[in-house]
Amino acid sequence: MTKAPAIEKLDLDGPAGRLEAMLEVAPGTDPVALAVVLHPHPQYGGTMHNKVAHTLARSFSRQGFAALRFNFRGTQASEGEYDAGQGELDDALTAIRWLRERYPGKPLWIAGFSFGAAIGIRAAIEAAPAGLISVAPAVSRFAAGLVQQPQCPWLIVQGDADELVDIEETIAWVDSLEPGPELLVFPGTTHFFHGKLVELREAVTDFVSARLQVQPQAG
Repeated sequence: MTKAPAIEKLDLDGPAGRLEAMLEVAPGTDPVALAVVLHPHPQYGGTMHNKVAHTLARSFSRQGFAALRFNFRGTQASEGEYDAGQGELDDALTAIRWLRERYPGKPLWIAGFSFGAAIGIRAAIEAAPAGLISVAPAVSRFAAGLVQQPQCPWLIVQGDADELVDIEETIAWVDSLEPGPELLVFPGTTHFFHGKLVELREAVTDFVSARLQVQPQAG
């Protein structure tokens, strides 16, 4: 059994003020790669402590990643005000730069849930990560009209009973992309993946580990 990841609480210098953050990394180890995890909509209760965001971070940290979560501007202890996606994109890019500067030369992945997934797609176009995970992405509201798509391994995961993000809309959007991401649909699964978080963690772990050739660690 490997040690559980240590959690370091941080304040990042964001474009609208302090960003409350937390970094998970196995103690005493050099991370094999990096991940920035983006939380769901802050105006509907979304924070970095959301269960799906936590599950994403844990799927990375258990593979030896340094996994960074943070609260978007205006969320909990993060300064600033909600900015309808544009300022939040700047927040995400700031977090990506910070993590890359802390661990230079490491491959970096971006992951997000719902609002955070849409922001992550936009961030990936600018930041050119090694990979992208999008869980129930709110594409039509926060990432519509993209002139290009992320050029990296990319997994979208969504439930077919999602009550907030229409699965048929997601499928139509994925079909419009070339070559497009890999789409994994969970049957009988709602937006917040109630009762399916372990399956979500394993699906993300399988996708990432196959592309990094890193064996998942116990924990």
